[in-house]
Amino acid sequence: MLVIMTDNQLIAPRTVCQNCPMASQSGQPRWREGQLRCGRPIETAMKDRPMQYQCTMGFRVAELAD
Repeated sequence: MLVIMTDNQLIAPRTVCQNCPMASQSGQPRWREGQLRCGRPIETAMKDRPMQYQCTMGFRVAELAD
């Protein structure tokens, strides 16, 4: 499950990405083969932290286990 991270909360991508020109036609982040295609990696996954990305709109995106 992908989430948008802010300083004090987690936000569902559909509330942010639907306004992004880089999002898919369904308003979701472009996630393919385990990587965010509309952003860049900023922190690698560690034992207690998920992989994090910076999207083109400047938000921090993380993949959390379901």
